[in-house]
Formats: sequence, C-alpha cells, structure tokens
Amino acid sequence: MRIIAGKYRGKKLIEPKGYDVRPTSDRARESIFNILYSHLGSLEGKKVIDVFAGTGALGLEALSRGASKICFIDKDTKLLSSNVSLFFQEKDKIRIISSDVVRLQQTNEQYNLVFSDAPYDQGLNELAFEKLVRCHFLEDGAMCIVETRHNESLNLSSNFELIDERVYGMAKIWFYLFHV
Repeated sequence: MRIIAGKYRGKKLIEPKGYDVRPTSDRARESIFNILYSHLGSLEGKKVIDVFAGTGALGLEALSRGASKICFIDKDTKLLSSNVSLFFQEKDKIRIISSDVVRLQQTNEQYNLVFSDAPYDQGLNELAFEKLVRCHFLEDGAMCIVETRHNESLNLSSNFELIDERVYGMAKIWFYLFHV
C-alpha cells in the first residue's frame, strides 16, 4: 500500500494485520482520484474528512495531491496515527478525531470532500452521513465518496445527489454531491 500520486508519490503506508481494517485497493483509489479530477479539476485547497479512516490512505492520498486540510475520524486510531506520523511535515494540516462517528459533536469547521468507507453491510455509512449533516460538517456542494460492498444498497437523504457509481471487485464506489 502506497501513495499513488502527488507530492508524496510512492511513499509506503503501514498495512493492517488481520481483517479489522479493509483498505481501499490501490487500483480503486487511483480510479477514485481520476474521477474526482474529472469533476473537481484539482484537489488544491480542498478540506477533506475521511470517515472510518482505517489506514488513512484516502485522506493521505488527498493530502499528497494538494488538499489543504484533512480530518480523520475512526474509533481505533492506532494504525491511522502510525501512517499520519509518516507525514509529520504536514501535521498542521491533519486532525484526528478518535471517536465513533455517531458520537460526533457539532462543529464550526466544514469540509468539501468526504470519504466514507464503513464496515460492510451494517448501515453505518447512512448513520455517518446523517450525523455529518446534523453536526454541520459538510459544505454545500461537498463531494462525497462512499465505499460499500458491490451488492450493498446505500440510502442517503435527498440532500445527496448521486452523480456516479463504479464497481471494483467486491467494492462499489458511490459519488454524491451534497446540497443544503
């Protein structure tokens, strides 16, 4: 597992041991960012939130590609913290919230790019987005990328407009725009 492009291209990340963390494959990550570029043009200045962050690979890839701020949320941040420490020169751009996403508190900080990769088949992506909306984490027009199992359904509120979806092996990637 490595950073695919940008300032830190080729930097290796610490991989999980066991099955508690299921990182998005390099191939799927590369495709996600290609699709993002086609919709956004670039990631320069984007404020990113990576929910169910796991290894932090998606958020760290966004940082490498020019995002200005990354907020990671996960209830187990040991592996995530190890990977984030590899980017110590960017520590002022990185925030880690060690919490279950449904316990989040309201914030004054809003994000315009969201990654969510919840454990499969538990309905946690829907709960996470309900909480992110309720606690004002999302800017109007935020791009939201959600990973589920390829045959899992995803039912987000009418505030989310589906703009694309792709299947990569066992994973399905959904692309939404958030509207207030």
